[in-house]
Amino acid sequence: MNDTLQTNKDNAISFYRMAYLGNPAKAVDLYVGDHYIQHNPLVGNGKQAFIDYFTEMADSYPEKSIEFVRAVAEGDLVALHTHQSWPGDQEYVTMDFFRFDQAGKIVEHWDSIQPIPQKSKHGNPIY
Repeated sequence: MNDTLQTNKDNAISFYRMAYLGNPAKAVDLYVGDHYIQHNPLVGNGKQAFIDYFTEMADSYPEKSIEFVRAVAEGDLVALHTHQSWPGDQEYVTMDFFRFDQAGKIVEHWDSIQPIPQKSKHGNPIY
């Protein structure tokens, strides 16, 4: 893997971990480009909307946790596959996609989230 793809993967994980665990302003300062496009319908466009959303989440759910299961990079995109644990024994599998600009900064985000089921028809692990 070339250095840029590995660096983008490392930066996407660092960005997400830092924001998710309570320091979204620093995450944006370190890892986000001049303009930030958001595709999650619960979060507004732009850096400040991202900071506001993750600050509120950290204040409301300080005991949440995240595990990064895998990261895949191709071109200017990084995909993260995570396991999130929330209060009340709520667990989710998420997939986040980040687009990087030429300077190596995150400029766009998409995601998908689903609860981890207690049972499945296929019996395969969720990860």
